[in-house]
Amino acid sequence: MKVSFPYMGCVTGYRKLFERLGHEVIMPLKPTQRTIDLGVKYSPEFICFPFKVMMGTYIEAAQAGVEMIISSGGHGPCRAGLYGEVHQRVLKSMGYDIDIVIFDSIFKDFGEFYGNLRKVKNGSSIFKIAKDIWFVYQLIYQMDQIEKKIKRLRAYEETRGDFNRVRSEIQKMYDLCQVENDLQDIYQKAHQMLDAVPITEGPDKEKIRIGIVGEIYVIMESSVNMDVEQVLNNMGVEVENVQYISDWVNHNIRPGFIGGSTSHQMIEKARSFVKINCGGHDMENIGWMVNFKERGFDGIIHLMPFGCLPELVTQSAVPAISKQLNIPILSLSLDEQMGTANNQTRVEAFIDLIKNKKSISKEQKALDQEDAWTSQYLKHEMAG
Repeated sequence: MKVSFPYMGCVTGYRKLFERLGHEVIMPLKPTQRTIDLGVKYSPEFICFPFKVMMGTYIEAAQAGVEMIISSGGHGPCRAGLYGEVHQRVLKSMGYDIDIVIFDSIFKDFGEFYGNLRKVKNGSSIFKIAKDIWFVYQLIYQMDQIEKKIKRLRAYEETRGDFNRVRSEIQKMYDLCQVENDLQDIYQKAHQMLDAVPITEGPDKEKIRIGIVGEIYVIMESSVNMDVEQVLNNMGVEVENVQYISDWVNHNIRPGFIGGSTSHQMIEKARSFVKINCGGHDMENIGWMVNFKERGFDGIIHLMPFGCLPELVTQSAVPAISKQLNIPILSLSLDEQMGTANNQTRVEAFIDLIKNKKSISKEQKALDQEDAWTSQYLKHEMAG
């Protein structure tokens, strides 16, 4: 069967899994302005931005002959739980007979999860499926760890583009990998390649670290968030994103009673600010804000699709969180009408604010130290 999926995160992993299950994979195109325009044209006007981008991606896939689209859902008031049904109806109204299969957490409804698994397993045994999933999970986890390292070190590269070039080479190695035993060798070689990229200054420099939180699609897909991580790296800023596919998988397959995932831990951190989970990643994002403060980050950028209910709840709590934690937080609303230049100017101003704050803090520490030395000297003189 010809299958496809949304373009988000480690698409290499999705392709590997469905190919191993014997499907013909039609790779989705990385979203472009054409993708967005298609999605906007055929989507309900006030639906959230990720729906529209995914709608455009699905239309492009349908035009390429796809028979089945596989994606994930949502929970609570978040409208992502309705995406699959509405997407399928829109495609049907356009004359495309495509089956959209939505996988939710295995703990939400095991019967539905297993029913969807039967649709995509293509005659494979449960043992083979488990083996293939384990291989793909390891691959995705490694690629996500490499991506995290790039977003930290890319801020210091001597020649712009070096880390992106190395990342493309690493991507090709994983694309060609078919055997689980080769994964560790590729992972080690990938780190060696990254470590060989010349950087201007090491991690001990006076650095700025920014955490990225928000709705999972817009913070993971650079084509819809104005490539904010690259923009920050180009300004000499380290970036840490809270959402990766391997983390999402871990959160949805690891039971809370055995310790839970990092996401479970972040939800607990958020309870002092909000008591009710409104779906999506609202509580988790607030927990990450607390975590970033605890780890000494300099600021947080909160990305949200226009009209996204869970992230509107998060945004409403941002002023109180920023004041109580004493950390700058910038919320950016994203949709098809966003002005890239405007948002980039806001990001640049935000980083300037943080630099000024750090400079003032450094000067204050120097003054405090000088006062301490003066006080100690006076005490010594009076004692003499």
